[in-house]
Amino acid sequence: MAGRAAVPEVIWARPERTGRGPKPAYTRADIAAAAVKVADEGGLDAVSMRHVAAELGCGTMSLYNYVPRKEDLYELMVDAISGEHEVWEPSGDWRDDMMRVARQTRSLMHRHPWLPRLMSPVYGFSPNALRYLEHCLACLDPLDGMKYGMKMQLVGLLNGVVTMYVANELATAERTRNLPWSEEQENAVRIAYLGGQVASGAYPRMAAAFTEDPGPIDLDAVFEVALERVLDGFDPERR
Repeated sequence: MAGRAAVPEVIWARPERTGRGPKPAYTRADIAAAAVKVADEGGLDAVSMRHVAAELGCGTMSLYNYVPRKEDLYELMVDAISGEHEVWEPSGDWRDDMMRVARQTRSLMHRHPWLPRLMSPVYGFSPNALRYLEHCLACLDPLDGMKYGMKMQLVGLLNGVVTMYVANELATAERTRNLPWSEEQENAVRIAYLGGQVASGAYPRMAAAFTEDPGPIDLDAVFEVALERVLDGFDPERR
């Protein structure tokens, strides 16, 4: 296959295009934008070298001169979305800054629903991903007594919570879209069933829990609490 390496390599260490011929017609940014567009419109499974080449208006074999593997294409996509992260001057309040980072990541994942599937350390060291990590570490500068390894753990755990939470939100939304009835009808039936089970006396602790907080659940508030719990584990004033 044209441009395919015989040994492991990092896409960012490669020239933008290999092979002979005229000046490259596309940049990596062009290719990443085309792949992101395909994924945004059809999901990650729609991303293929053929589909991205068609979006660019070039032949599939020509695309291999720029991107030797689909995994490299994924890396370009993750880097492109990492570039959408806002970078600001840290406020000095590391908790507030990291909460802001996490909320922004959640927003990005909802804007690009395929992104949680590609959240892997393998794609974590592209130029824009490194920019994002450097920003996170700058936000954590007030924790001057904490080693960088621990700070990286904090960033990783926070990202993990956001990724899992959003993946669940997206899966729930997808299921709701495919229901043959309305979400309200579905919820009414399930709540009625649950209420009957709890009222049976077989689940006294569940009954106490629902009496204490009958709902409905504020999913945004749950998200915020989950983030706070992660940060509590690294807060020197709360450990």
